[in-house]
Amino acid sequence: MKLVHVLESLDVGGLEHMVLALGREQRTQGHEVQLVCLWHAGALAEQARAHGLPVHCCHKREGLDPQALWRLRRLLAGAGADAVHTHNSMAHYYAAAALWGQLPQPRLVNTRHGLGGSRKAARGDRFYRWALRRTHAVACVAGAVRQHLVAQHLVPQALACVVPNGIDLARFMPRSAEAGVALRAELGLPAQSLLLGTVGRLTDVKQQHRLLPLVSALQATGLPVALMVAGDGERRAALEQAVVAQGLQAQVRLLGARADVPQLLAGMDLFVLPSRSEGYSLALVEAAAAGLPVVATDVGGNGEIVQHGRTGLLVPEGDDQALLAAVQALAADPPRRQALGASALQWAAQHGSLQAMEQAYWRLYQGAAPTGHA
Repeated sequence: MKLVHVLESLDVGGLEHMVLALGREQRTQGHEVQLVCLWHAGALAEQARAHGLPVHCCHKREGLDPQALWRLRRLLAGAGADAVHTHNSMAHYYAAAALWGQLPQPRLVNTRHGLGGSRKAARGDRFYRWALRRTHAVACVAGAVRQHLVAQHLVPQALACVVPNGIDLARFMPRSAEAGVALRAELGLPAQSLLLGTVGRLTDVKQQHRLLPLVSALQATGLPVALMVAGDGERRAALEQAVVAQGLQAQVRLLGARADVPQLLAGMDLFVLPSRSEGYSLALVEAAAAGLPVVATDVGGNGEIVQHGRTGLLVPEGDDQALLAAVQALAADPPRRQALGASALQWAAQHGSLQAMEQAYWRLYQGAAPTGHA
């Protein structure tokens, strides 16, 4: 099939990595795939092109931009797509408008990667609802996302289905003592320290700053502990200042954006995600693929990835005491960490593959009814 993905940009983030991985897998399966960015190309564009995925830009400006719409219309008309796959709200209503009157009409599929809810997103809801009149399916990345969007009357139940994000499991290796020794040596951390880790953009919604008092509290109990944070974003400077202000320079490593996340995960002891909101976290799927036990906030689709008491522990969002208690419990119990990690690895093998996600979308492109899990 000829497929076109439309998204806001290819800046570094979970959504963008997912689109890139899906496009690569679709190309591997023999489909012709192009990516169209509404705003600008972004940091992942060259990586996409290196994998044979053409990237086009509409150079959208703030507000409704008729020129960007016209550029998108020309791009979609020239692509001759069998299916246009949009990501989140803005990309969808721009694509639906750009396809107006085009014959033959390609199958139009939208993915909602999160719960939405920002003021900016709310302003576009009326355009999004209009676009759904000519939409075949809305794929929600988690059951919690589908439930929320249907309850808010933003997406009709008949259009909504669930397609969980998947990853290339072959890129990941189970955590090991050898990887842990090598990672601690690279980061200049004591060999005996319990290494906590997290991966994600440094944004307010990810709440990485909540991990710093946790490190201090564990240190105060006499436990040698260290924290590594992989990712970059607008909260980087504030996080760096907080590390210094709390005197944690010896225990905390802020690594910035890294291309070797599988190797980092293999060296951790425990993955911690204190987010305020999530859709379906690829970071948690990747942690499971590395056989890591997880402590995460019970928000969005996290409970569909982390099975409480079996593959990790869930805690209420914003409850620092519960977060500390969960990490303390696992820090003091290596056999339990190992058992949770083994179960997480099994879950990833059964539910987290990129191939399963690609097949689910292929069925939607072909016209399968968007009910339940696609």
